[in-house]
Amino acid sequence: MLALPEHKTELLFVTLDKRDGFTERIAYHDYAISPELFHWQSQNSASSDTPAGRRYCESPDNGWQFQLFVREARGQAYRALGPVTLERWEGDRPLSITWRLTRPLPIALFRRYSVLRT
Repeated sequence: MLALPEHKTELLFVTLDKRDGFTERIAYHDYAISPELFHWQSQNSASSDTPAGRRYCESPDNGWQFQLFVREARGQAYRALGPVTLERWEGDRPLSITWRLTRPLPIALFRRYSVLRT
């Protein structure tokens, strides 16, 4: 993630396959739920009462905007999926957030990014 406070925009960078090059304690569950919805987990330090958590949980009323970038594995280029808006959130450290994509995923990308991917 890369927060740009002067623009009230945060860039969310997601690697779906975390088997290669990530430490044991990083096991975020990130995946497409549907062509319109994406499940994302924040960093372990984020909760609804931390500055980062409030950016997510209080959006869009707080003026923050989010852009989602996804790649399947480390070493690959990220694909820009565009703007996302908060659909719902739950949990704590990490927060589990469902983002609504402004532009639905093409079905081929949905299959590659879904929880059912191979």
